[in-house]
Amino acid sequence: MTNSDRPISHSDPSDPRQFREALAHYATGVTVVTAVGRTGPVGITANSFTSVSLNPPLVLWCPARASARFETFAKADFYAIHVLAADQLDLCKRFSRSGTDFSGLDIQTTPEGMPILPNCLARFDCQAHACHDGGDHAILVGRVLRATTRDGDPLLFWGGRYGDFMHHD
Repeated sequence: MTNSDRPISHSDPSDPRQFREALAHYATGVTVVTAVGRTGPVGITANSFTSVSLNPPLVLWCPARASARFETFAKADFYAIHVLAADQLDLCKRFSRSGTDFSGLDIQTTPEGMPILPNCLARFDCQAHACHDGGDHAILVGRVLRATTRDGDPLLFWGGRYGDFMHHD
């Protein structure tokens, strides 16, 4: 069966479950965003990350308002966005469950004091630039102060599952 022969399903975007199922057809990378809260370092897993502008260098990500960590990130002057590698599912899950579990990690900090997670594919150290209403999320725009990268494969999220690229060399 070719792609053009497959049945098309229509979703009702006013039904959150159907809308979420439709969105699951879009593969994304996975990030962990870190900042410093009132009681210390905080992290949160997010797949809502994208570039906005090259000049000035801007990126955005969208934390859920229902998250207990929302206020920390919405009010943060600085945060670091870490793009996870394919072998970092443990970090993804850790910061999905708890925002304060940095135990066992060799944590360094940015010049602004943001926690740096080790061995990520990329990191964007950001200064808060803007916050916009995004319904049940906020749209946080950060001005990138510095970016670091390393070679490797990304951790991907698609269809409610995590995975990586399958290489066909």
